[in-house]
Amino acid sequence: MYNTNMPHKSELPSKAKLIKSTILAAVSAGVLLVTVVMPAEYGIDPTGTGRFLGLKRMGEIKVSLAQEAAAAQAAALASGDQTAALPAGMSVPVVMTEAKPAAAVAKLRTDEMQVTLAPDEGTEIKVELAKGKKVNYSWASDGGRVNFDVHGDSKKMNVDYHGYSKGSEQKSDGVLTAAFDGNHGWFWRNRTSNTLTVTLKVNGEHTGIKHVD
Repeated sequence: MYNTNMPHKSELPSKAKLIKSTILAAVSAGVLLVTVVMPAEYGIDPTGTGRFLGLKRMGEIKVSLAQEAAAAQAAALASGDQTAALPAGMSVPVVMTEAKPAAAVAKLRTDEMQVTLAPDEGTEIKVELAKGKKVNYSWASDGGRVNFDVHGDSKKMNVDYHGYSKGSEQKSDGVLTAAFDGNHGWFWRNRTSNTLTVTLKVNGEHTGIKHVD
């Protein structure tokens, strides 16, 4: 084993010397920051020493290059090109996600039908709809107002009649939402003294359409 002689108390630096050394180190670091680091890294030269040593120009070039790189990255991200925004040698990481089944998309269909009504004659057109399904509809008479009744029925649900709306118009449009599985549609009666034609257009989630005498 080696015996180490402990220094005598008189050989240790005094508290005043330690404080003085600390202050000198801090001042030296501050001087280096202002005269070397700031000009060389940021192009900031408050004392003029950096310009004299050629460090300010170096810092200005670094700042300019950093600004150009940031602008190029922002432009690439704005255009959706993530690869162009990455530094050379880097690639966009591929994140593997669990595939999810595609959501079912409701199949829509479009139909158009016409019915011709003699004076005092009535008839109806119905579409097949499941509960909660919808159709957009519009109908118009070419010969004046007709009485109408929008309703539904279902043998499966034991429903003989379910009314939605009724009235007397020359034309109408809207959305019909099925209250239950079954047939839903429009009944018209011609109360004029002339023959007229009603044209119905539907677009929606119905699975069928039929003319009911």
